[in-house]
Amino acid sequence: MSLKRTAFYDLHVKHGGKMVPFAGYEMPIQYSGILEEHKRVRSTVGVFDVSHMGEVIARGENALDVVNRIVTNNVAKTVFGQAQYNAMCLENGGIIDDLIVYNRSENELLLVINASNIDKDFAWMQKQTSDGVEFENISDDISQLAVQGKDATATLQKLTEVDLSEIKFYRFVEDKLAGVEMIISATGYTGEPGFELYFPREHSEAVWEKIFEAGAEFDIAPIGLGARDSLRLEKKYCLYGNDIDETTNTYEAGLGWITKLKKGDFIGRDALQAVKDEGIKRKLAGFVIDGRMIPRNGYAVLHNGEAVGNVTSGCFSPILEKNIGLAYVPKDLAVEGTEIEIEARGRKAPATIVKTPFVE
Repeated sequence: MSLKRTAFYDLHVKHGGKMVPFAGYEMPIQYSGILEEHKRVRSTVGVFDVSHMGEVIARGENALDVVNRIVTNNVAKTVFGQAQYNAMCLENGGIIDDLIVYNRSENELLLVINASNIDKDFAWMQKQTSDGVEFENISDDISQLAVQGKDATATLQKLTEVDLSEIKFYRFVEDKLAGVEMIISATGYTGEPGFELYFPREHSEAVWEKIFEAGAEFDIAPIGLGARDSLRLEKKYCLYGNDIDETTNTYEAGLGWITKLKKGDFIGRDALQAVKDEGIKRKLAGFVIDGRMIPRNGYAVLHNGEAVGNVTSGCFSPILEKNIGLAYVPKDLAVEGTEIEIEARGRKAPATIVKTPFVE
């Protein structure tokens, strides 16, 4: 199966991006280096091509009600111009995907889903639709750039008449930026201030060039998937396929805050209610390694010499200058200060459960 390319592929190559397969696409893992790119976003501003993400429109008179039945958070509580972090679950409470729902109007919502799940998610949505509501997959028609860092607002403000400082966290507007009508959303996956921009694919290169011209005074740079992963991990943002999947539920993943059991019926509600009533048996916890081992997905977690779980995500934290990770461990071990070991190929490294996020 051939890999897809986003509209920015030639620009990635031009800027020295190291291209790798990711979620069915050829994507840049890094340009100048993961460490440097990570620090760039934490200190100034960087640009991520996230056009591999999926976009699905829910359209119809009852679109809000239908979407509310397939996600865990309460979309009915949102207002026009508000985005909401969400999860979509199976009947048994397993997480199909995590996503962002954008309230565009009374009869239209935009659902932004993970690249590796586009076909699965879209099929699930179509299966659940009713009341004349239509789901349309527009993923191949949309480009998405994430401009992240403390200088993101100053960079993008040069390109729009919209007062970006007025767009609060998880709010969005639809207006012109760089001469193109787009969604300007105060969201991101780094923990830094910034925006995610959604616009028609045909304007991709022109928008990219204008953003980089506007950000030149801030030493703006393209950022690859490697730094995207380390940035999100420092903030303990879940990665689908690693930290959450169909074998995990929202409560054990620390996502109880997006699980609104009182909103009424939704897919997976009964199972999640049972989890809350009975209490979780395991919990996604953060740890720091004492040593040079970088924890990887699948590495064993030991306590008193016995295997008690597995690492879901791990990396070197450029800000802490330590190796950090996430793992599901029994609830009674998911306590700050608990000493564990991480094991890989016969090697063991001492580690300690810590409070998350790793970086405030």
